Amino acid sequence: MKKLLNTVYITTEGSALRKDGENLVADVEGVEKARVPLHMLASVVAFGAVYASPALMGACAAAGITLVFLERNGRFLARVEGPVSGNVLLRRAQYQASDAPEEIVRSIVTAKIVNQRAVLLRALRDYRTEYSEQVLSEITHAADRMAMIARRVEATDETLDRMRGSEGEAANLYFSVFDHLIRSPDPEICWRGRSRRPPLDPVNAVLSFLYTFLTHDCRAACESVGLDPAVGFLHRDRPGRPSLALDLMEELRPVLADRLALSLFNRRQLRASDFETKDGGAVFLSDDARKTVLTAWQERKREERQHLFLGEKAPLGLVPYLQAQMLAGHLRGDMDAYPPWFWK
Repeated sequence: MKKLLNTVYITTEGSALRKDGENLVADVEGVEKARVPLHMLASVVAFGAVYASPALMGACAAAGITLVFLERNGRFLARVEGPVSGNVLLRRAQYQASDAPEEIVRSIVTAKIVNQRAVLLRALRDYRTEYSEQVLSEITHAADRMAMIARRVEATDETLDRMRGSEGEAANLYFSVFDHLIRSPDPEICWRGRSRRPPLDPVNAVLSFLYTFLTHDCRAACESVGLDPAVGFLHRDRPGRPSLALDLMEELRPVLADRLALSLFNRRQLRASDFETKDGGAVFLSDDARKTVLTAWQERKREERQHLFLGEKAPLGLVPYLQAQMLAGHLRGDMDAYPPWFWK
């Protein structure tokens, strides 16, 4: 099985990254603060004004290590990578499948709904004694409706547009009760609906932050098996959009991102004081809070879960790679269908 390599996060603005032998070195004001062997790295993610030397960029490109540059608040800026080794026959099969993507979309949407529903059921199990009868009824109703929608999506006569509509209907149900899943004592930590570019509350700030990393990992997984990350099935093609990476993350985000965000708030690792509100209402994590989320994200990726299709345990951080590998296998004709990932 593929080894889960490390991602280095550079959060101190003004840091200078350089190559020293076969190591990545991070300096701050001329003082060495970190040294990591290149062979242990999968990617480097830098926040804000961070310098990377040409020698380091060249070494990372040659070793297949991706450099990602984000704004201080986590918004994506740029991605630097070496030549991507695509498989022309696999990509031709991918492009042909994108013209008739119903079967692949059915797997992705079904898994997303089932995993979202699992998040609701987990909350019912963990907080049943703390919920009022009204809240229990609302979450149970949403979960029951989502089960019906998942069964409807599995029907072979569902068209692509109807499956996209079902995915949106299930998402509305899921987020209609999402606020009940947040157990923070701070009134500012609540769910008012999805907002992005920029996020307008602490919960959206954390979700957007985590979705950025999950998209990065899914894109890297697609490229690692020779797929074109720009040509998807559920998400429509758009210049500059990694549609296939977005497809791949749909079934993963309820567990890898949503559940992690809820845990950070419910365990009180993040409080209202950990967020900054900018002019215009944009809400971002403070520097210390960002480090808290990054640490939790890395720890979550190391957790192992049973992969129902493969019949073995794997770190959550490897799940995007495994799913990309199986999608490639399906497109090559090695598998009759794409087996999605279900949280268990």
